Amino acid sequence: MPKIAKQLSERAVAAIRTDGRHAVGGVPGLHLRVKGAARGWVLRIKVGEARRDMGLGSYPAVGLAEARDKARAVHDSLRRGEVPATPAATHQATIAVAAMSFEQCARAFMRDKASEWKNFKHRQQWENTLAQYAFPLIGAMPVAAIDLPHVLACLEPIWRDKTETASRLRGRIETVLDWATVRKYRQGENPARWKGHLDKLLPAPTKVAKTVHHRALPIDAMPTFMRALHKRHGISARALEFVIYTAARSGEVRGASWNEIDLKAGLWTVPADRMKAGKEHRVPLSAAAMKLLKKAPRLEGCELIFPGTKGQPLSDMSLAAVLRRMDVDAVPHGFRSTFRDWAGDRSHYPRELIEAALAHTLESKVEAAYRRGDALEKRRELMEAWAQFCARGEGA
Repeated sequence: MPKIAKQLSERAVAAIRTDGRHAVGGVPGLHLRVKGAARGWVLRIKVGEARRDMGLGSYPAVGLAEARDKARAVHDSLRRGEVPATPAATHQATIAVAAMSFEQCARAFMRDKASEWKNFKHRQQWENTLAQYAFPLIGAMPVAAIDLPHVLACLEPIWRDKTETASRLRGRIETVLDWATVRKYRQGENPARWKGHLDKLLPAPTKVAKTVHHRALPIDAMPTFMRALHKRHGISARALEFVIYTAARSGEVRGASWNEIDLKAGLWTVPADRMKAGKEHRVPLSAAAMKLLKKAPRLEGCELIFPGTKGQPLSDMSLAAVLRRMDVDAVPHGFRSTFRDWAGDRSHYPRELIEAALAHTLESKVEAAYRRGDALEKRRELMEAWAQFCARGEGA
């Protein structure tokens, strides 16, 4: 029977960082094994004439008290003449778990969930955020060893200056650690959880984040701007014009293809996989929007309505460049805000119809019920009135 070493306290165990085996006392043969950032519990036992190491979990996922309880249970079973279940296999499993790094877990999680994400861009955003702010600090660490100080090290440097990014990063770290827990790669509570934990240490995002609205053109400036835009040449100018007529998102217009357009019905159907909310959106086309499409050249072998170089979609910067060259202090997305202001302040159309035109997801069940039929023809009147206002500056 191994000698009982000096019984260490929780604080003393937490301070152990030197590589090697460290007896912690309290139970014969119980050690904390340290190898780099990885720390785990090992119990030296004797089964028959052979001495073996038995893994009891990683630290701090398994705390000192729990490790001692597990070690006592093993010794009790030995006294009863029972052989602990495959101690060597248990030890090897512990080593494998300890070796699973945060980055390995994150990439495995992304592989597992990729089919649920609506597009490649979503995965890319996940990967880019973790690669920039998490992997350099905790990527190589055993996922079982990650605790509150490690999570804070990722979040605190950007929490106040890049609050939205930091908030997303926190959620993604939490999700990866939850996945690792379910996979049995770690134990214990999630150190990246917000409610009742990090919310006690970090200010709420809404308290520190600066709300930045998309720069938009004033309502009354639209007719003059549109007359100037009509005079601009090039695909980017026409794409921006179509963004305005349809009150669509820039990405929806830049990715629009001719097979989504029904010129006879005056309808643009944006498929669900290209919509932010993941639902198909029908856009009634005003006379001005139809005229623009009928004049648009078609590139042989390319289905895009507004193709960029080599038949690829335009970049968002190409539309912003049009505004910059016109010396207009606005961004493409800001025209949705201008449309919303005009429709709310200058038209008689109900809010529900306006929100439907913008393809906004409504939380109200009453409004959602109104949206069930998508009110296409009523929205056609709304979009025609908007196009006419842009052309002449008349109210609806």
